[in-house]
Amino acid sequence: MDKVDLKAVIPAYRAQRGRFEIVQVPPLRYLMIEGAGDPNTAAAYSEAVSALYSVAYKLKFRSKRELGRDYVVMPLEALWWADDMDAFTAARDKGRWQWTLLNLVPDWIDADLVAETQDAVARAKDASPAVVRLRLEELAEGRCVQTLHVGSYDDEAPVLAAMHGEFIPAAGLQMTGRHHEVYLNDPRRTEPDRLRTILRQPVGPVM
Repeated sequence: MDKVDLKAVIPAYRAQRGRFEIVQVPPLRYLMIEGAGDPNTAAAYSEAVSALYSVAYKLKFRSKRELGRDYVVMPLEALWWADDMDAFTAARDKGRWQWTLLNLVPDWIDADLVAETQDAVARAKDASPAVVRLRLEELAEGRCVQTLHVGSYDDEAPVLAAMHGEFIPAAGLQMTGRHHEVYLNDPRRTEPDRLRTILRQPVGPVM
């Protein structure tokens, strides 16, 4: 049985360090869960990550066993925003951040299978209380600017400033959606200076 790795199949899951690229991201379906607060300290964040991956891995095993289709569970992703975006891009005031955690699933995983799996995980004795808040939803970002950041998450600010304040306006574009990050490493097992993160910003023409 072949194991599908969507990172290798979808071009938007590849990016280059030190280069801003305009890419077209197709509509994709994700497990999603929302929350707010500092991702380093808020219990809601760790509960959401636990909920997301408990369902994601059970979906993978059911797909392999019941559908005969295996795949690599995708890395954690997140949409980030704040009422004042300076709190995210410049001040890095994490207590004011809001987020939607994402996990991309293959197109053959349907809503019924997700709902059944979510219900089974929620009934487990050690289930995260956040499991019931998960949903399956399509995200259609379309045209985006993205780059690869290598290093600590706290060192993203200059890259974001160059993307938002220089490259995007110079390309005759404006930001249209929420800041999107794809975490290609597990921060629990990777030194901060080796973390690889795709920074993505949906854009559209200046009206």
